[in-house]
Amino acid sequence: MTAMKTKKWIIIALTGCLGLGAAFLLFWFFSGDVISPGKVKPAQQPPLTDAKTVRASIETVTEWYDAVGTVQPRTRARIEARITGQITGVRVDAGDPVKEGELLVVLDDRQLQARLSQARQSLKTATARKEQAGQSINAAEAAFIEAQSAYKRVKNFFNAGAATEQDLEQARSRFLQAESALKRAKDAFSEASSGVVMAEEMIREAKIGLSYTKINAPADGEVLKRLVDPGDLAVPGKPLLLLQTAGGLRLEAHVRESLIQKVHPGAMLRVELATMQKTVDAKVGEIIPYADPQTRTFLVKARLPDLPGLYPGMYGKLLIPYKALDLVLIPKTAIEAVGQLELVMVKTRNGWERRYIKTGNVYGDKVEVLSGLSGGETLKARGRGNGQ
Repeated sequence: MTAMKTKKWIIIALTGCLGLGAAFLLFWFFSGDVISPGKVKPAQQPPLTDAKTVRASIETVTEWYDAVGTVQPRTRARIEARITGQITGVRVDAGDPVKEGELLVVLDDRQLQARLSQARQSLKTATARKEQAGQSINAAEAAFIEAQSAYKRVKNFFNAGAATEQDLEQARSRFLQAESALKRAKDAFSEASSGVVMAEEMIREAKIGLSYTKINAPADGEVLKRLVDPGDLAVPGKPLLLLQTAGGLRLEAHVRESLIQKVHPGAMLRVELATMQKTVDAKVGEIIPYADPQTRTFLVKARLPDLPGLYPGMYGKLLIPYKALDLVLIPKTAIEAVGQLELVMVKTRNGWERRYIKTGNVYGDKVEVLSGLSGGETLKARGRGNGQ
């Protein structure tokens, strides 16, 4: 029994030695990843006097309402035909500049030319008739004067008893016939004169109609749209061309009825032209005194300055101030973005303190701070910030 116990204790001792050896080897293998006891120095911060700083300020900011609008010409002309006719020529295209009186569209004038020729022939005929009627008047007047003198002479003879009653009646009859012939000659002359006037009116009408076959520009401007081509039929009321006449452009925007009291003719407002990436001043020229019952908006027309590259139909926004707010604003250079987080370095008595903030709208080179700052703090500017 003694030998068996001794053997058992020897096995236990050897097992323990092997376990201690394995533990020592594991500790030695992983000892390189263990940080030795000590203090970690924080990252060195720049001295306060060497950092560029900016201020978080409380400023009054005006909130703007964006009234969506469209750029339109101040004055525009819709070119239409005054007569019905086939179009034989269109002399301009969209975008072409035009001068007042310049020929734009030509209509077929053959029918009107024929009408003018007919009117001129009618005038010749009426003039000839008038001349003939004039000669008839002269002959009738001569016959009348002769018959009148004969009647008076016979009447005197009759009164003196030197002529019979039959002689007097014959002389009176010739006188009345001459008088009637003179009246008919005068009526014929008057009718012939009316025929001449009518023929002249026909000529004037034909000339006016003929002038309508050539459509000219009513004023200086630019062609906005060409709506017809040669061969099309021109009809009164159907537009042929759209012109932007001289006078510049304006923005026509729809302003909701709750803000229309803040807009009045003559007011200077800002207009944002997104396509041109410009904001310009515009003068309100007209407010249509009628609210659209569907959108509850008023149409406001503001005159735009002359800008190269600005064309009718472009998009714009009329900016209307409607309230003032006191906001905490900081320069963009003070904000550091880490993922979706926004941080600033705030100057404290103990050095720089990192602080999380939440931002809002952007106003030029400054950003609204919704939370994290109360205004008045000194912040570290990143990059080439504006120092204070």
